[in-house]
Amino acid sequence: EYRNQPVWDVFVKQLPPTILINIYSSLIAVPIGIALGIFAALKKNKWQDHVISTVVMLAISVPSYIYAFLVQYLLCFKWQLLPPLMKEGRDYFSWDMFVSLLPAVIALSFGTIAGLTRGTRAELTEVLTSEFMLLARTKGLTKAQATTRHALRNSMVPIFPSILSEFIGIIGGSLIIEQIFGIPGVGPLYINSITALD
Repeated sequence: EYRNQPVWDVFVKQLPPTILINIYSSLIAVPIGIALGIFAALKKNKWQDHVISTVVMLAISVPSYIYAFLVQYLLCFKWQLLPPLMKEGRDYFSWDMFVSLLPAVIALSFGTIAGLTRGTRAELTEVLTSEFMLLARTKGLTKAQATTRHALRNSMVPIFPSILSEFIGIIGGSLIIEQIFGIPGVGPLYINSITALD
């Protein structure tokens, strides 16, 4: 299909869908992961924390392509809520195109949500038990004020670099997921080049 075309032209043509599904999945996963991590840290050692921690461990253990098959089976075939394959065409910012990309975006989001939840919970738990938090409480701040003004700000310092590494990890996982959902991105190009020994 691309045999007589320059490599760079083919790559640039295939790049937009890959970038889009990775950006969409990050926009969905980052707020959810951080919010769940904060909630788990604030409910430390309670049943909510145990449930979130158990689900996170299960979610981290499962590869993203397993989620892709589950999403495709449940949301696309069983319940018919979403289309099983990406809509054809290059109108990437239309609503129909966004809906057709959602199964891949959802499948990519699970691992990122789990990783960010675990990281945020660990960092915030450590900050909440530190000495400066005790000092903030003795100065008269309520628990909510101390958490929002001091704990969250300090715990986010190591979390933001991990968001970038999660984004890079998503791109690696999206190569297989693109093939599953028929997305004409870099993934199929990469896999075809391997099978063709190119």
